[in-house]
Amino acid sequence: MSDGLAAFGKFLYEREWIFLLFSCRIGKKRGEKMQYKLFEIGPVTVYSYGLLIAIGIVSAFFVAEGRAKKQGLNGEEIYGLGILGLIGGVIGAKLLFFLTEIKSIMENPKILLSFSEGFVVYGGILGGILGAYIYCKWKKLPVLKYFDVAVPSLALAQGFGRIGCFLAGCCYGRETGAWYGITFHDSPFAPNGVSLIPTQLLSSGADFLHFFLLIYIAGKKKKDGIVVVSYMIFYSIGRFLIECLRNDPRGNVSILSTSQFISIFMLIAGLIALVMLKKKEQNN
Repeated sequence: MSDGLAAFGKFLYEREWIFLLFSCRIGKKRGEKMQYKLFEIGPVTVYSYGLLIAIGIVSAFFVAEGRAKKQGLNGEEIYGLGILGLIGGVIGAKLLFFLTEIKSIMENPKILLSFSEGFVVYGGILGGILGAYIYCKWKKLPVLKYFDVAVPSLALAQGFGRIGCFLAGCCYGRETGAWYGITFHDSPFAPNGVSLIPTQLLSSGADFLHFFLLIYIAGKKKKDGIVVVSYMIFYSIGRFLIECLRNDPRGNVSILSTSQFISIFMLIAGLIALVMLKKKEQNN
């Protein structure tokens, strides 16, 4: 069954158009806000957010497979790991959204029926890690070796995803009078006609920088797991700081946003793991 999952993942990757379908919708409802669409071909509407997510997924698979082969690992396993990671990521992102928006859901249960909106990135990361871990254990693969291969691709996919956020207008920043402010005019998410900090582009730039940094660390690593730990440390710090600039509605824990709250624990876990890896390296 696990071989079938890997084969299915490769089948999807080799037919990129299947991923691109995530960015499309057939037809449109009367009166529906369509401001974040890129273009239409007949009844097919291509949306910016879905398209960038699809590009991110395809790019992530391409990079991870190539890196796995260079390191003498089975590139075929990347597809199975990726598919189970995607499934876990979607479930995790949705579950954390439900938890953070429980009050809104109790007031309007119809939110539960919406699949196109309502995802929390941290839930996706945690769910994706769990899904990938289950796959590695299932196939008896060296977890840290495959995670070190896959994690840079996660940062790469996030970079494309944040561009999609920018084009859609979600995850927007605070008001600013600075020269770098971005003004939306027909966004269904961001306040229109107001100059805002482009937190989506800042996040995207940080994610792409993170990707190249992780690739560099992977090339210099002496111990398996250091790339995963580096991702945990750098992403948690970057996400905590970016959250200070955001102004879109999202869950919170006291004075912190939900993502900032989770970032603190991810940073602590990453630092503890780093110390453990360093001690293990010294003992060897």
